[in-house]
Amino acid sequence: MKITFLGAAEGVTGSNFLVETETKKFLVDCGLFQGNTKEEDKNYDEFAFNVKEIDFMLLTHAHIDHSGRIPKLYNDGYRNPVYATKATCDLCSIMLPDSGHIQEMEVEWKNRKRKREGKSGYPPLYTAEDAQKCMKLFEAVPYGELVQIDESITVRYNDAGHMLGSAIIEVWVKENRKDREDSIYRRFRK
Repeated sequence: MKITFLGAAEGVTGSNFLVETETKKFLVDCGLFQGNTKEEDKNYDEFAFNVKEIDFMLLTHAHIDHSGRIPKLYNDGYRNPVYATKATCDLCSIMLPDSGHIQEMEVEWKNRKRKREGKSGYPPLYTAEDAQKCMKLFEAVPYGELVQIDESITVRYNDAGHMLGSAIIEVWVKENRKDREDSIYRRFRK
């Protein structure tokens, strides 16, 4: 198994991790970078992976720095499941469209300023409508139950106590004909 840290490493926003097993590629979180302009500009960067090669996503919780780029992922062609607790799915159905609305309003303001400077405008990262569309990918999973993603990957969401719906995710992966247990949370905190 290979884990690539694409955000929230040497920083606290933009949580995004790519996990590659022998047979699957999946993401843990896909959050917005927040803070100064330099940080926020990272949100417009291309993803560091082929979006269409991602088999599924595990979402730890609804905070925008963990979930806020899911609509961009969707706009870039991702159409596979986003697994999250029911409460996280419910919160994202409110928070992501709101984030899209904020994206629209901020870009409108920035584009007015750019126009005064003689520069061309640019589109929002995503819209409220885009965020609403991506919600069809969300699949609620219960706390404490083993969820068989496929024949080689099983996960369990455990209550993290961080916010409503937050989870520590345990992942079991069969590689090289043997079982390996890794807690994504423990792996990322080492």
